[in-house]
Amino acid sequence: MSAHPRPALAVIGGTGFYDFFDDEVTTIEVDTPYGTPSAAITVGEVEGRTVAFLPRHGKNHEFAPHTAPYQANVWALRALGVRRIFAPCAVGSLRADWGPGTVVVPHQLVDRTSGRTQTYFDGGGIHLSFADPYCGELRAVAAKAESDALRVVHEATMVVIQGPRFSTRAESQWYAAQGWDLVNMTGHPEAVLAKELEMCYAAVALVTDLDAGLAEGDGVRAVDVFAEFKRNLVPFKELIRRMVAAVDSTDTCAGCRVHAGVSLPIELP
Repeated sequence: MSAHPRPALAVIGGTGFYDFFDDEVTTIEVDTPYGTPSAAITVGEVEGRTVAFLPRHGKNHEFAPHTAPYQANVWALRALGVRRIFAPCAVGSLRADWGPGTVVVPHQLVDRTSGRTQTYFDGGGIHLSFADPYCGELRAVAAKAESDALRVVHEATMVVIQGPRFSTRAESQWYAAQGWDLVNMTGHPEAVLAKELEMCYAAVALVTDLDAGLAEGDGVRAVDVFAEFKRNLVPFKELIRRMVAAVDSTDTCAGCRVHAGVSLPIELP
């Protein structure tokens, strides 16, 4: 693996975000103790930075939110040298004032998934601090990024549901009543796995729809979500490139180094 490029930065692409680079890339297949990642990892250049890209759902959207190989994906990136991750994703909005085309940088998440493996530590009494699930430094970079086509909003709470179905109207209204802002299907366990491997991680959410509790008519439909994401994909990719280029350090920040003085039951890659 030492012959391959050593990217310190990575982008994990979500629904509709299956490639990232326009120029020549290196394609790397990575085996992990947790199986095969959702796709081969491509490594290219962004503003002089060596960056890895991995499509969360596979190159052709082979994986549903509840079947994506989250452990393998995050482990493979860490094994290549990645220490900082931007994680673009599609979300529904629980707020009428954040309509489709809004980009939101969440600062909190709520886990409403079930049955997903959400840790690398099955023994050893490791209890991870997860009060602040996203890297403060990466969130600050993301929040400062500007786009002529997309509005960027700083701070939100994202509730992650199991999927693959969308919410009922009652569920959506309940989420909004809790004060939560966004609804998503992939933000957990990806965020916690990244923190367990001491990687800086920030979600960058593109609103594709108003969730069922706000929508009229048929509610949320997958065909509309994909169409809206595709409509904004070019400016969204450019926004993510600007975020990557603006990161000052390519090492894990002090706030995301969570295992100081702790004996881990696994050896980090």
